[in-house]
Amino acid sequence: MKLYSILDLSYVDEEDIAIKAESICDSGISMLQLRAKNHGPERILEIAKIVRPICLKYKVPFIINDYPKIAAEVSADGVHIGQNDGELEEARNLAGNCKIVGRSTHCPEQARKAHEEGADYIGFGPLYPTATKPGRPAIGLNEIALVHNEVPLPIFCIGGITEQTLPEVLNAGAQNVVIVSNLLQSEDIKSYVLRIQRIGKNNSDQKS
Repeated sequence: MKLYSILDLSYVDEEDIAIKAESICDSGISMLQLRAKNHGPERILEIAKIVRPICLKYKVPFIINDYPKIAAEVSADGVHIGQNDGELEEARNLAGNCKIVGRSTHCPEQARKAHEEGADYIGFGPLYPTATKPGRPAIGLNEIALVHNEVPLPIFCIGGITEQTLPEVLNAGAQNVVIVSNLLQSEDIKSYVLRIQRIGKNNSDQKS
């Protein structure tokens, strides 16, 4: 199981960005995305320039949410776009030398379309109600196995996943997950990630 972390500035004070990014990258996560919904592009660029060297230090792929041009400017590894952020190929072109383009999806049809568009991975959710995406209805766990069977891409299940709900998400067929608020608000990120990875390994061992 791969764990994808989002440095969501809704949960991180700006003065803590560098130390929080360092803690996340040193914990063993697979990718780190910078998401700053309430910040303008100029400030996001400034923050991206802080986070990028930290990701390089730990060899963690760095993803920019929503802004392909910022991804290009800081030589990020990738960009992540939502359903309303235009064509995937356009985002790839704007992102310049980025190798990775991910797309948020909320149903199997969107997941299949993202694959047809050429996405490198997809987010699938939100599985549970989440303050990170207020107003977006949760899609539940019933279609996780279906999407994994139909879409030959890395699929990262997302949305309200916590240490407590992770086992049922994995039992529903998830192979990789994104955890946002539960990770960012943990007192010790490295210990938290170790526990998450242990849950993932135990689930995999039980299935084998």
